[in-house]
Amino acid sequence: MKHSIRRTKIVSTLGPATDDKKILRKIIQSGVNVLRLNFSHGTARDHIDRVKKIRSIEKELNCFVALIGDLQGPKIRISSFKKNKIFLKKGDDFVLDLEVLEHEGNTNSVGINYTNLPNEVSRNDVLLLDDGKIQLQVIRKNHTKIFTTVIIGGYLSDNKGLNKLGGGLSASALTQKDKDDIKLAALIDVDYLAVSFPRSPKDLHKARLLMQKSGSKAKIIAKIERAEAVFSDKIIEDIVLASDVIMIARGDLGVEIGDYKLIGIQKKLIKIARKLNRIVITATQMMESMIVNPFPTRAEVMDVANSVLDGTDAVMLSAETASGNFPNITVQTMSKICLGAEKLPAMNVSKHRLNKKFNSISETISMSVMYAANHLINVSAIVVMFTTSKIALLTSRITSGLPIFYVSNHIKKLRLSCLYRGVVPIYLENYSTKSDSINSIILLLKTKYLLPVNTNVVIIESGKENNTNIVNMLKIMPIK
Repeated sequence: MKHSIRRTKIVSTLGPATDDKKILRKIIQSGVNVLRLNFSHGTARDHIDRVKKIRSIEKELNCFVALIGDLQGPKIRISSFKKNKIFLKKGDDFVLDLEVLEHEGNTNSVGINYTNLPNEVSRNDVLLLDDGKIQLQVIRKNHTKIFTTVIIGGYLSDNKGLNKLGGGLSASALTQKDKDDIKLAALIDVDYLAVSFPRSPKDLHKARLLMQKSGSKAKIIAKIERAEAVFSDKIIEDIVLASDVIMIARGDLGVEIGDYKLIGIQKKLIKIARKLNRIVITATQMMESMIVNPFPTRAEVMDVANSVLDGTDAVMLSAETASGNFPNITVQTMSKICLGAEKLPAMNVSKHRLNKKFNSISETISMSVMYAANHLINVSAIVVMFTTSKIALLTSRITSGLPIFYVSNHIKKLRLSCLYRGVVPIYLENYSTKSDSINSIILLLKTKYLLPVNTNVVIIESGKENNTNIVNMLKIMPIK
């Protein structure tokens, strides 16, 4: 290839910083593959207007961008203070009180939005506020009040999140707001729906059913952010299998299980997701300093790079692009980091699944394609010609340094592939598996993606012949 195609995908969160259409266009041009609508913020009108801009830019740039609708979920929060924030010292007594109203909190007590919390905590439990910056130890409780002692103090402002160390809070994964937002997600035709704080496959099945009832076939993302979700490998696998994608939401998850445990859990989640043919997104604080600075810390560079080396399909930006000062520079920087990590030889070689037997014809085809591409000398690309995106997805599960061009005339499926590691969506209106279409595709790839001459392209064709038989063929074509 005469230029690099980044294989790791970038998810960018929308917000006030990207509402200017010029900024939105810039971040898409800089390499954003997927845009995230955070339903925790903004109105339905805000999200509808953003989607209109995205689809307009998509047409202007002749590209594909996938959309994630991210449900707020049962975020447990404290209420608000009379003076917006307070300061708590270590050893202070502090009460979480259901009877304290909005804007009535003070240095002695504050309200909470989860009425069942007093029933779900016990003496000596540790409650974590504001992503663990403030820590409270439970001393005693009654039906409406939780009496605590501050063990780590600091400034505490309005509406900060609350977790229990080790997990165990039973708030339902789908609130009434989430159910309303599922209808909104279907209306604006998101490609993926992210479910916050799922504890079990049931939460994901329920979200999928509600989405389908709203007329959408959006794929389901399980946000892994509760301690219960990573309690054992069996639980992790059950949740992964119930979803199409997992998101390692390291903020709340790190708070509940501890950042030291998060290191191994992140690697385990990526490994299990890839083994089970699911997509994985690594998220939270990846380029946090770039909210206010035009360059990252070296620690952030290494964090993004290590996620790529672990095998994540995508890395995600949150406040960095939603409300940061440098959204476009942040995307450009993240893209460069991913490309740098992908150049390591270990990223381009894999013996994964070589000794495995398959029950799935699709997985067998994908393995055959990748084996041929990885072992034949002088291959420059893989082309997947298929009427569904499943072969493209399965092909992307096997490590290779080669770009995978997914050719289809189905826009929705091409958008889905924007999240698949290493897959480049290519639209061909008059799609078929006949030789003239294949020649047109090769010419397009030579022109647009600068495929070098005197190399080979591995092609998998799959489709229906005479509307009855399924035809699967692997071809190797020279680029002349």
